Amino acid sequence: MLDIRQRTGYLFVALMLGHLILISAQVQSKSGVPVLETVTFGFFSRIQGAAAAVVGGVRGGWGNYVDLRGVRTENASLRQQVGDLEVRLQEQRALAARTARLQELLDLRGSTSLATLAAEVIAGNPIPGMLTVTINRGSADGVQPDMAVIAPRGIVGRVVGPVTSHAARVQLIIDRYAAVGAITERSRAGGMVLADPGGDPPLRMDLVGNNSDVRPGDVVVASGVDGIYPKGFVIGTVESSEKGRELHRDITVRPAVDFSSLEEVLVVLVPARGAMPAEPADAAGEAGE
Repeated sequence: MLDIRQRTGYLFVALMLGHLILISAQVQSKSGVPVLETVTFGFFSRIQGAAAAVVGGVRGGWGNYVDLRGVRTENASLRQQVGDLEVRLQEQRALAARTARLQELLDLRGSTSLATLAAEVIAGNPIPGMLTVTINRGSADGVQPDMAVIAPRGIVGRVVGPVTSHAARVQLIIDRYAAVGAITERSRAGGMVLADPGGDPPLRMDLVGNNSDVRPGDVVVASGVDGIYPKGFVIGTVESSEKGRELHRDITVRPAVDFSSLEEVLVVLVPARGAMPAEPADAAGEAGE
């Protein structure tokens, strides 16, 4: 319990404060406003200012949060729109590329007198070691085994059996078991174009004598002697030509067709004929006599 001295001290302090408050209420400042009112107004104005700052900060933070959520939603919508536009752009590019390829096929078809049939490459070959593709044309469309298949840039390969009603396999000329009778367009040096598995370029031209005039850059075309590929159609370009150790030159050929991006082709609707027969032995003997 408080003793009498402490209670007297507290009472004295309370009386003094009350006295000061009464005096402040009566005494006026230079502006004519009571001192008590001025002090009270200043004190509470500081409290109001602090409260307003807190409320403003909370309100601003909430507004920024709401705005940020709106910006995020808007950004997500814009990203979706950009994605849709990119997909459409790619579709348009693919359509333009396909249109250009089909136009090349039409130009090739119009430039040859041979009967041809447009076909689309629908699959590769699941069998390892065999370089073939599958096209969406078959016996119902007149396709037969050993028919030549070409593209705007050159020879692709030949149809190999069996041929179904609406599909056929095409052996590419870069397959190790493929061969094309060939001749150089400039010097007319003849030989046989074969695949060079693992080579770069993947083709070579064999059976060309060391004395033949074959140079890098020479265009190699089909000679027609194999009875499958139409004469004059491009096979590729000579990349290197050097004298061999034996009788024949070492010649590499870069194919004209890009087989990694093969999508549309033309089937030459001309049945294969037998290879050009060799000269009979008796005729050769008579010629030698």
